[in-house]
Amino acid sequence: MINITNDSGTIRITDDVFTTLAGDAATSCFGVKGMAGRSKDGGPLQLLRRESMSKGVVVHYNDVDDSVSLELHIGVDRSVNMAAVSRSIMKEVSYKLKKSTGIPVRAVDVYIDTIIG
Repeated sequence: MINITNDSGTIRITDDVFTTLAGDAATSCFGVKGMAGRSKDGGPLQLLRRESMSKGVVVHYNDVDDSVSLELHIGVDRSVNMAAVSRSIMKEVSYKLKKSTGIPVRAVDVYIDTIIG
């Protein structure tokens, strides 16, 4: 959770906000089939439903500069250029998180866990 304090009070932004925004931004990029995740017992990799896509995102808080770093686990279409899709996701997620929360994004690491199609 990140706390932003100003003259009017304190705003608390939870992990759920970051994971939902990041998952939504990533899945809107061309070639992304969905967020990928494993069950808690370490079962097989699966694409996550829209309601669960935040499980494919891990948030790390950087206390030094009050920024966030994200890990996104995704599944992509077989016919896409993976490097181009990853760059697109990094830019889109960074932009949408900064625009929506005002919190700087230090890094967005994209892990392509599965190829579909």
